Amino acid sequence: MLAGKKSKSQIPADKIFKIAATAAGVYILLIIILVVGHLYSESHLIWEKEGLSFISGSDWNAVKGREAYGSAPYIMGTLVTAGLAMVMGVPVSIGIAMFISQAPKFIANPLAIVIDLLAAVPSIIYGFWGLIVFRDFLLYNIEYPLHDALGEIVWIFSSAPFGLDIFSASIILAIMIIPTISAVSREIMGAVPHMQKEAAYMLGATKWEMFKLAIFPYAKTGLVGAAILGLGRAVGETMAVTMLIGNATGPSAFPQTLFQPGQTMSSIIANEFIEASPASLHLPALIGIGFTLLLVAIAINIVAHILVLRMLKVKEGVINA
Repeated sequence: MLAGKKSKSQIPADKIFKIAATAAGVYILLIIILVVGHLYSESHLIWEKEGLSFISGSDWNAVKGREAYGSAPYIMGTLVTAGLAMVMGVPVSIGIAMFISQAPKFIANPLAIVIDLLAAVPSIIYGFWGLIVFRDFLLYNIEYPLHDALGEIVWIFSSAPFGLDIFSASIILAIMIIPTISAVSREIMGAVPHMQKEAAYMLGATKWEMFKLAIFPYAKTGLVGAAILGLGRAVGETMAVTMLIGNATGPSAFPQTLFQPGQTMSSIIANEFIEASPASLHLPALIGIGFTLLLVAIAINIVAHILVLRMLKVKEGVINA
């Protein structure tokens, strides 16, 4: 009787929770739809004039009477800088998480706190540090030696180094995403059952073999999710990239080498939005780039979600063709 009364008293609370959770999910979906719709409505003039050439074109001229807008260099600049940041940042982040998860507590706890504090540093601080301090170090110790040694052999190092380029912006992005990815990865590795680690050690595994056999198979889905969080920050980062990427426009912004100035979708919006006139197509073009950036971010998250689901199915022994 008591059990029956208890279950009946819980039914209203369960229904309330279900309704509240459903409303929250619908609210988030509604906000996304409204944002997408508003951005498209504010940029429809540029889509009507340029069509798909706005995505594939590279010309960028805001002079009235000679207006031409193409966002391909900025889309590629965003993808290249974010991709390079991921290539450089993800291995370092996972390495930091591996060290902290196995280090003694008197080392791991202070180091974890420092990593978490780095995640709270505003992006403009990273930009100032990169512009004033890191640029000169990178230019004279990395870019010039790479250009002199490999510039005639490897095309990505062929441009004359300047310090404000795609390479420097990508490194700053990698530094910025390391705290986020490493913090999440550390928590994921810490959630792996100790029995799996002990079983690996009992079989004679070294620390690296223990990670390979016990931790990575269990935590790979979470590690992918941590990397996606870092990618989301890298794709949408604005101020630090704007201060370091060189801010080229038009065809010269199309990324061909690492040492050339470039531009991302976020940085060109930050650079030109104040000067854009509503009476011309300049403002709709910038809003159109924002709309494209939102679609790119959504597409990246959808692809990442699909990858995570496939990993989960493989883990469960069910693989869809």
